[in-house]
Parts: sequence; C-alpha cells; structure tokens
Amino acid sequence: MFGIHSLTLFVISGLLLNITPGPDSLYIATRSATQGFRAGSAAALGIGAGTMVHILAAAFGLSAILATSAAAFTIVKLIGAAYLLYVGIGMLRSRRKAQTNGDATHVIPPIPAAPLWTIFRQGFWTNILNPKVALFFLAFVPQFISPDAPNKPLAFIVLGLIFNFNGMLWCHFLALTATRAAKRLRRAGGFATWMNRTIGGLFVYLGVKLALAQQR
Repeated sequence: MFGIHSLTLFVISGLLLNITPGPDSLYIATRSATQGFRAGSAAALGIGAGTMVHILAAAFGLSAILATSAAAFTIVKLIGAAYLLYVGIGMLRSRRKAQTNGDATHVIPPIPAAPLWTIFRQGFWTNILNPKVALFFLAFVPQFISPDAPNKPLAFIVLGLIFNFNGMLWCHFLALTATRAAKRLRRAGGFATWMNRTIGGLFVYLGVKLALAQQR
C-alpha cells in the first residue's frame, strides 16, 4: 500500500532509533523529573510537532536544501548548538549560584518550572533546530519506499506518521519512567545536584557535538 515495503523492519528500526539517547530524550527526562509527567508529556508533544515539520519538509524536498547547501546546514546547526549550550550552561550555573548563596541545592530544580505551553514550545525548537533530524529522514525513510510508488510524498508522510506515533509512545514511556525515578531519587537526597551536574553537562556535550557535526 502507498508503495511502502518492509514495514515491519521500518517499525522495528524506528523504535530502536527513538530509544537512542539525544537532546530530545534528555529534555523530556529533565522536564518529567522536575515537573512531573504532564510536563514530560508536553515536552514530548512539542518534539513530536517538530518531527512533523521535518517529515513534511523532507517529503516535499525542503530538507534537501540542508543536504546540498553547506551554508544553510551550518546556520541551522550553529543555532541549534547555541540553544543546547544555553540550556546546559544555564543548568550548571544555577547549581553554582545556589552553592555560592549557601542555599540548599536539593530545592533548586535543574530547569526552572515553566507553563506547559512553554515546555511544548521549547521541545518543538529543540527538535526543529537540529539539522541532523532532517538529514536522518532524507536518508532513512526513502529506503522503505518502492521506486515505482505512485505517490512518493504521500508514502513518505505515511511512514513519517508511523515513525512519529511510535516515537510518541516511547517518549511518553520515558516521561513516565523519569517521573517515577525522580520521586525515588528525591527521597534519597541530592537529586537536583545530580540532575544539574549530569543533564547540564550532557546538554553542553551535545551542543558542542552538534556544532562540530559535518554535513553528509
């Protein structure tokens, strides 16, 4: 149907790719751990909305610009890297500030609490500003579309919707798991210190990694 083949392999591959840790997973886990499942769900839905933009762009050839234009790729890459560095450094600085002021670090959340719409919007931009996501769809999805497919953009969108739906299932599972784990860690003490040090450092690492990423 739609000129799609090897759908089972596509679903399995997509689930494995969704499980791979990255900026999106870190953002969902952090919001879930600090504000609960609803915040994690808002982050996941924002990321899903961003993924849909990448899917539609790739389906209609817009993402090909990132694959062929070094300037466009570099601009989007650097904006995305700057955003990740901003979030990561902000988390690390909040921890140091708490220590300098003599405050109890266990009451300082790694990311300040925010309304659900703000969390959704931040998740959206975290995904949109990663050009690697656009290039991933251009490289991965066409492998499961037959050369003689009657409507290749439609087949691309259908596969993208399947990928995004499965991704949302995983993201909400991650949000639930992070929420429950956070409750246990809070009882053990030192939760915010651990979150600030680990998640903040990972965001900085991913920002630097994205900034150094090469167009392929």
